[in-house]
Amino acid sequence: QVQLVESGGGLVQAGGSLRLSCGASGTILSTNAMGWYRQAPGKQRELVATITKGGRTNYADSVKGRFTISRDNAKNTVYLQMNSLKPEDTAVYYCSAEIWTVVAGVWVDYWGQGTQVTVSS
Repeated sequence: QVQLVESGGGLVQAGGSLRLSCGASGTILSTNAMGWYRQAPGKQRELVATITKGGRTNYADSVKGRFTISRDNAKNTVYLQMNSLKPEDTAVYYCSAEIWTVVAGVWVDYWGQGTQVTVSS
């Protein structure tokens, strides 16, 4: 069994900062790409940022220059530093990880339960 648990969400004023964390636990042999996605009310889930095991990053245009994704491979943990937050960043943020386990024997995408980020104007 694999679990992804997010933390760090909350309420912040526009211009403020938050740092999200997501740790993967379970019978993990290897973790490949990890990422953050978000879903605002009435909208589809969208990509925020991804990071490969080697550290190559990709960002949505809307967050470039404000958000930074990073990871600790030894801890199977991914982070999202969010600065200069805007009201339009309000959403439930989900982490995702591509994980190889003994049981599955293939790469499987796992998702966290989501953490709410609310930015007030």
